[in-house]
Amino acid sequence: ARAVISAFGGPVVAPSANRSGRPSPTTFADAVEETGASSGAAVDGGRCAVGVESTVVSVLDGKVSLLRPGSVTREDLEAVVGPLHESDQGHRSPGRLALHYAPDAPVTINATEAPTDGILLGFGEGVGDPRWSLSPKGDLREAAANLFRLLREADRTRPSAIWVSPIPTHGLGEAINDRLRRAAGFVG
Repeated sequence: ARAVISAFGGPVVAPSANRSGRPSPTTFADAVEETGASSGAAVDGGRCAVGVESTVVSVLDGKVSLLRPGSVTREDLEAVVGPLHESDQGHRSPGRLALHYAPDAPVTINATEAPTDGILLGFGEGVGDPRWSLSPKGDLREAAANLFRLLREADRTRPSAIWVSPIPTHGLGEAINDRLRRAAGFVG
């Protein structure tokens, strides 16, 4: 990507590779599928290591607020700046629509099982079909890296719905749950 930018020699604007409201592509194939003929060129940088979008914070009037959780967690931020200010300014960040990151199939969160015509994205040892596990080990980093890829893969099978196991809310789990609430159509 740096070589392409250097060769171009001018400014580059790089929006997300997903249509508004859709699950973010985290693989080259998903990005190409999402953008199709709208993209003039593409560079394969490999799979996303984190999977969820960046953390967005606001620093206004000496107050630090978390607008969108990401891989830099609330705990990481508070270790540096102290307690975060609770803000209602989340709309100032991208990815804050009530229905966002959503596949075509309806998403149900905090599920323990799925009907036979649905898919359960499991989390943890022995939960659901291993093919559809966000993390068989119950690892939040692995779950974040797999989240959008598995939502997109599950959606391609045209299930009646996609059900997602409960995900812990601490650390990176806050960002995962934020994306899942939005994929399910909840304002978080």
